[in-house]
Amino acid sequence: MKAIVTLIFILLIGFAAQAQETTAEVKVETATKEIVTATAKENSVARLYRFKNSRIKKELSFKTSKNTAKLA
Repeated sequence: MKAIVTLIFILLIGFAAQAQETTAEVKVETATKEIVTATAKENSVARLYRFKNSRIKKELSFKTSKNTAKLA
């Protein structure tokens, strides 16, 4: 009996979902904007490294006092 009631309930929900009116698709208006390519001149120092990612490797290879092995 429980299975029959569940099946009827699921069918009624399915029919109700299909009976809904579909709304027309709303078209979105696109807005065009201009790209401003003004560059500000800054006096910044650029560092050149001999090896690629040397700063990252330096930061990742740090050692702490807890890293050293101790003899038991």
